[in-house]
Amino acid sequence: MSVARSHPWLGSSVCAYRPRAVPRPGFLTRAFSEATTRKDGPRISYSPSSAFPQRPSPFPNLFGRHGPKPPLGGPPDPDTHLLQQQHQQQQQQEMQLQQQQLDQQRHYLHVYATKHNTHITLAKPDHGALISVSCGNIGFRKAARGNYDSAYQLAAYVMSTIQEKGLLVQIQKLELVLRGFGAGRDAVTKALLGTEGRNLRGKVIKVSDATRLKFGGSRSRAIRRLG
Repeated sequence: MSVARSHPWLGSSVCAYRPRAVPRPGFLTRAFSEATTRKDGPRISYSPSSAFPQRPSPFPNLFGRHGPKPPLGGPPDPDTHLLQQQHQQQQQQEMQLQQQQLDQQRHYLHVYATKHNTHITLAKPDHGALISVSCGNIGFRKAARGNYDSAYQLAAYVMSTIQEKGLLVQIQKLELVLRGFGAGRDAVTKALLGTEGRNLRGKVIKVSDATRLKFGGSRSRAIRRLG
């Protein structure tokens, strides 16, 4: 006679089984509450809408059957747009007039600094030359004209000439125009910031660079080779 033997893992699972607690048939449990009611008593109906009442929307009829509402601002007023354009045009015209008045009162100090020489020109508001000198005009010759010292002495000479001729009274506003990258560029700037330019530097309202840049064009000359 064979005896059925149970496996150890099957016996442990059967012994560990516990039946669930089944509620008594005479009671019904209502959701979200611990209160109970009998079957023979009055039934209480429950619906999610009663538990979570709907609040009124802050945007009524925003997407109703008539479609979305137009923006609150509405279409721009053509009269207001026209007035804004006229105001902007008037401001631009006033700025142009102010710029023209400044240009009419502005003198120009042109500094052309090359590798071999330095040229300084003082011009009127209509770009007519008042003073135009270079390092060669004050006694420097050949290679000495391209040095820093010669350009500094040239700037000092021009500033002393402006004061001697009484041009400081005429010059109300001055624009410094630099061109080239020779030694005279820094020399004139240092002279203007030094004791030589103490009467002239307070009238400078603008410093601009007029160095020419090449875009395309004809082929440049070959670089000189020494040795």
